[in-house]
Amino acid sequence: MIKLYGGARSRASIVQWYLEELQVPYEFQLLDMKVGEHLQPDFLKINPFGKVPAIDDDGLTIWESGAILLYLAEKYDNLTDLPEKAIAYQWVLFANSTLATGLFVAETREKEAPKLLAGLNKLLESRTYIAGDRLTVSDIAVGTILGYAVMMLQMSYADYPAIDSYTKRIGDRAAYKKAILGIS
Repeated sequence: MIKLYGGARSRASIVQWYLEELQVPYEFQLLDMKVGEHLQPDFLKINPFGKVPAIDDDGLTIWESGAILLYLAEKYDNLTDLPEKAIAYQWVLFANSTLATGLFVAETREKEAPKLLAGLNKLLESRTYIAGDRLTVSDIAVGTILGYAVMMLQMSYADYPAIDSYTKRIGDRAAYKKAILGIS
């Protein structure tokens, strides 16, 4: 069984959402970051940088949310076709670097966010989900960043109706509610 390590209000919720969507059994190991449990020798064996999330899948330890998402996609979501893998990698990397930076770095938000959101909105005008008609790892990565922006920055997507509809659609999913919003 996968053991997922995370802190309260950490990016471990991204991995938890995907595990819930995949219906993969896992054990969540909540680390008390305030008292430094993530800096203890046992956890530093899992991630030498003392960061969460991290997983232990039968002795294989992986850290960094994007790497974990891609691992889970390949192992449990039949991500085997090279073009499909490339699309997943593209969107996970985009979410964790370009989109997150564009929305969360205050110094560049005013310039970057409108360009990024306009492009995403255009894409989502013709698709139900990022990569097509079904939720994939791409949606877990992108959807979480968009959701975090609403929760943490009070960002509104009113000027981007396709994104607004998309975030409402993913926000209605039971797995999202459980992992991201903490609603069972």
